[in-house]
Amino acid sequence: MLPSGHRMRRRDEFTLAVRRGRRAGRPTVVVHLLRREDAQADQGPDRETGAASLVGFIVSKAVGNAVVRNRVQRRLRHLVRAHLDRLPGGSLLVVRANPAAGTARHDDLAADLESALDRLLRPTSKGHR
Repeated sequence: MLPSGHRMRRRDEFTLAVRRGRRAGRPTVVVHLLRREDAQADQGPDRETGAASLVGFIVSKAVGNAVVRNRVQRRLRHLVRAHLDRLPGGSLLVVRANPAAGTARHDDLAADLESALDRLLRPTSKGHR
């Protein structure tokens, strides 16, 4: 289970991460990451610097029925928990499940998530978001 201090609950945080964050897509997931520096520029000074990174999940009806969607979300929560220490403090991370996630094996889901996170967490060159 994802620790409660790391759970994203507010709609505006989801919207901010998806619209302003960097994105990495894989066959089963799309990951959006908004680093604290970028979030502070958009939200203002109310977001404290030592804040924990927040993680949210989007699993639409295209993934499957309620049982499948809940299973996919539980699997993603479990997988993201192992990567919390890699996230920059105060960042916003949204993991969106693609329809293929409903039938994907656990290993494939884990590999896609790790690959997307690796891409987002590596240093960027100037001129790229």
